[in-house]
Amino acid sequence: MTLQLALMGAGGKMGCRITDNIMKNPAFRAAYVEISPAGIEALAKRGLSPTPQAEALASADAVILAVPDKLIGKITHEIIPLLRPGTLVVGLDPAAAYAEVMPIRADLSYFVAHPCHPPMFHDEITEEARTDWFGGVKAKHHIVCALHSGPEEDYAKGEQIARAMYAPVMESYRLTVEQMAILEPALVETFSSTLITAIKEAYDEAIKLGVPADAAWAFLSGHARIQFAVIFGMAGFPFSDGAKLAIQQAYSKILQPDWKEKVMNIEAIKASVAEITGKI
Repeated sequence: MTLQLALMGAGGKMGCRITDNIMKNPAFRAAYVEISPAGIEALAKRGLSPTPQAEALASADAVILAVPDKLIGKITHEIIPLLRPGTLVVGLDPAAAYAEVMPIRADLSYFVAHPCHPPMFHDEITEEARTDWFGGVKAKHHIVCALHSGPEEDYAKGEQIARAMYAPVMESYRLTVEQMAILEPALVETFSSTLITAIKEAYDEAIKLGVPADAAWAFLSGHARIQFAVIFGMAGFPFSDGAKLAIQQAYSKILQPDWKEKVMNIEAIKASVAEITGKI
């Protein structure tokens, strides 16, 4: 059975990624909804023209929300009343669902899917795949999915769409929307992106102190790989005694003692997604 999709924001950054994958997948027909001049131009480069929103929604089996988090509340309040019973609403990020900014209709289903991006430890052999940093073009990656609302049988439909949007996909992990929000924003945006930003600043300081940039990058990137392997139990051997001592001495200097309560805490995560979606 061919599914009819309405892709909102089809010419945007994420919209174009999804458009490129959906338009070559015979399991789907798609109507591409876009209103910005830049987005319309991006669709034209792909040989596509936008479909009026009302027309696209009227026949949609599923609606994909490739729009900014802060606009999802406004847009869904406009479009949800127009959807046919049984339509699947697909979000690309857990924030809007977790912040409860979308109107929920009992006769619709709501699904969320997000890419994990290509793994640090991978088996890609081509340069195109190795430098597909986001994934979904040449590089394989995993995805996470959640059925936020609706009958259980709609999970399979949502996962089918998600695998097509983000192809090529390896594993698809089923989570709850709250579990997805724990991963993003909390784990990967609030926490790890902040730490990696600090790592870049430390790298810059090393260069200021006279280390050649290419040597610093080779040293840091190689060590980061083995550090992940050791800390997450993949390497099969521990850190040296000197490395253990350095971690012990630096931990309290770099991280506040209550950082877990401030970051990896459900109430903090709820506040974060409320800010992301413009709810507060």
